[in-house]
Amino acid sequence: MRYAISVPNGGECADPATLSRLAQEAEMAGWDAMLLEDYLWYHNATYHSSPDVPTHDVWIGLAAMAMRTTTLRLGTCVTPLARWRPWHLERVTTSLDHLTEGRLILGVGLGDPADKGFTHVEDGTTTVSRATRLDEGLDILAGLWSGGPFAYAGEVYQVKDVTFAPAPVQRPSIPIWVGGSASTPAVIRRAARHDGICPYKLPETDDWADFKPEEIRSLRDEIARHRPGNAPFDIVVGGRQRDPDWDRERSTIRALADAGATWWHEWLPAADFATMRSGIARGPLRAT
Repeated sequence: MRYAISVPNGGECADPATLSRLAQEAEMAGWDAMLLEDYLWYHNATYHSSPDVPTHDVWIGLAAMAMRTTTLRLGTCVTPLARWRPWHLERVTTSLDHLTEGRLILGVGLGDPADKGFTHVEDGTTTVSRATRLDEGLDILAGLWSGGPFAYAGEVYQVKDVTFAPAPVQRPSIPIWVGGSASTPAVIRRAARHDGICPYKLPETDDWADFKPEEIRSLRDEIARHRPGNAPFDIVVGGRQRDPDWDRERSTIRALADAGATWWHEWLPAADFATMRSGIARGPLRAT
């Protein structure tokens, strides 16, 4: 089991300079990865009534974090790909993969239904349209990351014969983790085509419920049915704040690791610098 700490790109500690200091703390504390939420206007239950929450660009934040770390993996959880032109995201992620010397993880998903990056701009899309853009965007990313000639004709996007250089440092590509409900067949099929899944159980609420070991085994088997070959695949669980009972938390993590989960993902809510630094500096609750 590996361990990721996830922090917002909104709040008083979300500016690139502060994020870089927190990333340095995360590396020193033994975290394996640090992930950023990806919003244009920060959206979280804590801030529903606060429209002026400062929100900073994820990719500039990750670039600043890269400059203060050497081993910590960095990424998003998750980027709503439908907000992007995929060829632009290809250039951004490839450049960041070079800056990190191959430490980038790209988490993708449909995005929060209440994300103002969809609901308050002209590019607002339906769930079906977002899914189409997500799938086509993933196809285009894979093709452009290859470093070879690529063309694409989809329902939404068309790419004429192009070659993007350089290719990412990581080969065959930057790892992609797909976020979404574990009960949605499209999420399972989408994740199986890539490198990992960040599943949740309760899409109708703001809460993240822990998976049971038998649910992880079932998820692992379902992914395997849709996934050719035996390439490594990550199952990223957690996605919530740490349980105050650390022994119980370790027991939960250990049971899920035994069932096939490969990452435990701990979420740290937006707070003042001292609080966030303390939450990161205590390090992961390693189960072994």
